[in-house]
Amino acid sequence: MTQTNSTMPLFYKKPEPLDSSKHKTLALKKSFGLDFTRKINAVPVTMIEMPQICHSYPIAFSQDANATPVAILGLRDNENLFIDEKGNWEPLCYIPSYIRRYPFIFSENPQNDQLVLCVDTDKSVIEEGGDQRFFEEDGTASALSKNALEFCKSYHAAAHQTTAFGQALDKAGLLVERSAEIMAPNGKKINFSGFRIIDEAKLMELDDATFMEFRKNGWLPFIYAHLFSGSQWQKLTALLAQHLEKSAA
Repeated sequence: MTQTNSTMPLFYKKPEPLDSSKHKTLALKKSFGLDFTRKINAVPVTMIEMPQICHSYPIAFSQDANATPVAILGLRDNENLFIDEKGNWEPLCYIPSYIRRYPFIFSENPQNDQLVLCVDTDKSVIEEGGDQRFFEEDGTASALSKNALEFCKSYHAAAHQTTAFGQALDKAGLLVERSAEIMAPNGKKINFSGFRIIDEAKLMELDDATFMEFRKNGWLPFIYAHLFSGSQWQKLTALLAQHLEKSAA
């Protein structure tokens, strides 16, 4: 999977806490769309959206101890197969919440557990004096900022649940490294690696106490969603074929 700068969250370049005095006249660009995802082949997903994710994308897990679930968007580095040349997402495919959250994000103060709403202030995202402003004339938060705050609250809660889920899978030894060798329509082989999946044999051999703990925590449906998502590797291969045909035309 594509390696990204670990010092900054994926997609974010210049996140700043929203401030009514500093950002009063700033606005989200009208032309802001999904083009920022064009060069990403995997994106984090939350546990609760995995039953929706599994119908469109393969789900894999990161190699660290958090075992973060990710939706696989492409088979080659710097290529998202779900966005076309006009910036439109593949029809009828659920768009992961990590993408829909951008350009907003929470900053967490570890000293007091306070969450602060931030926005990416990169010039590709914001503009001066636009219609989609972050604050009203009186300095109060706009509807855009209020909706972003509620969305980030929901995302933050789901992300914490997801961390517990991924760590439990890792601790139980259910995750195994996998690589995929895919034959592209042009005859070239594509090696896709750097991800983990749940080993079905290990899941079947899971001790009763751990299985009951997973069931008690409500994690079983999300484990099965991951397993069902394996059928979407064929979809990725088909989308790659379409992209190669267009580029060759």
